[in-house]
Amino acid sequence: MNIPALWSNEHHDTVAYPRRIRFRTRHGDARHSAFSAKILVASARVAACLANSQQGQNPRLGLRIFLRRRGLVRFNLTVTVPADIDCLSLEALKALVVQLLSKAADQDRLIAELREENARLKGVNGRPRIRPSGMAEASEPKLPSTRGKHRRRGKITPRVAIEDRVIKARVPPGSRFKDYETFVVQDIVLHAEAIRYRYRRERWVTPDGTMVLAPLPAGVNGHFGPELRRFVLSQYHQGQVTVPRLVAQLRGIGVAISKRQMMRLLIAGQGGFLTENRDVLRAGLQTAAWISVDDTGARHAGKSGFCTQIGNDDFAWFGTRTSKSRLNFLDLLRAAFTDYVINEAALDYMRGRALAGPVISQLAAHRQTRFPDQAAWQSHLDRLGISRLKVTPDPVCIATEGALWGSVQANGLLRDMVIVSDDVLRIPAAIPAVADACASARPA
Repeated sequence: MNIPALWSNEHHDTVAYPRRIRFRTRHGDARHSAFSAKILVASARVAACLANSQQGQNPRLGLRIFLRRRGLVRFNLTVTVPADIDCLSLEALKALVVQLLSKAADQDRLIAELREENARLKGVNGRPRIRPSGMAEASEPKLPSTRGKHRRRGKITPRVAIEDRVIKARVPPGSRFKDYETFVVQDIVLHAEAIRYRYRRERWVTPDGTMVLAPLPAGVNGHFGPELRRFVLSQYHQGQVTVPRLVAQLRGIGVAISKRQMMRLLIAGQGGFLTENRDVLRAGLQTAAWISVDDTGARHAGKSGFCTQIGNDDFAWFGTRTSKSRLNFLDLLRAAFTDYVINEAALDYMRGRALAGPVISQLAAHRQTRFPDQAAWQSHLDRLGISRLKVTPDPVCIATEGALWGSVQANGLLRDMVIVSDDVLRIPAAIPAVADACASARPA
């Protein structure tokens, strides 16, 4: 701890004061009043010794005083005198300020943690906990209140085929048939049955020694069939059923499965769903007359991110990223295409974003205009010297955005399409087709 100056040396320009006092306790806490008295006595002795010291002594010389051990606690005091602050150079003062700011930041963090702990122990409200987005939950928005109003049932469109069954009526002889009265009933049938197939795959050896093995039926990937995989994915993702309950449910039916195998069913081998998700976005961006885009905060893998929605009445696509920048939005519009293209659309985008004319001329004059991935594009920028430019706006960022928009147009996406969105989303205003469409679709 630090204590104030207790003396002044008239023959020197500096004021000597104890710089640091360090205590070492081994078997307990030094909070007794007798120990406080020991500390005060030691401080007075330190002041007297330094006041009687001769001129020219080392001002940073430390004085170590050992107090007599009392009980189970022993103190080890170290007192040093700092250098004169007025004699420090500008670099030393800057280093000292940085050190003090770092210590202040650590103390602020510690104070915040202690306040939170104190509030928790007292039972009062602490720091607010931000809950994850509602998109992560399988819940629907609450319907508006209809108190005092009788709401009619809307039209129900059946999603399954309707099976007609004729019910005979018991009538007396001589009755005449008139017509049928239709009554629709919906029901489900759950058939719990565990089936095990043991496929005996033929193996043949050709005359040249090659082994030929009969392939498995379509849809069989691993030791669990497609119907079981479909049931597990539906229960877990749509029904919000936990893994232990799924394991218990399948074991109750008669399926021999462990928790580790259940996790593999949920995680491994999901490339087909990712491919389908990509194809849905590509088909929608190629054929739709209009799309709506929006984003919201989302949590993924314990980190905050942003979930972007793209779709219309025919399809819906969701993508979660850690950023909501214009660069990220253009990357989403590429629909998983990885190329970077320099074409007329890309050059028009760069001009609209006020990129320097010499940079645009370099990109347009180069013979290579298509790059397969981000590494090849970055190498191209490095060869042209664009990466070394330190100007505003950033030429690398604008050139990359233009190349992404060129890729979108080169792959046949967003052709004459209306994009409906709010002003918060980062739709590039320099894209003529998108910007004009948004302006025309935005309500007055």
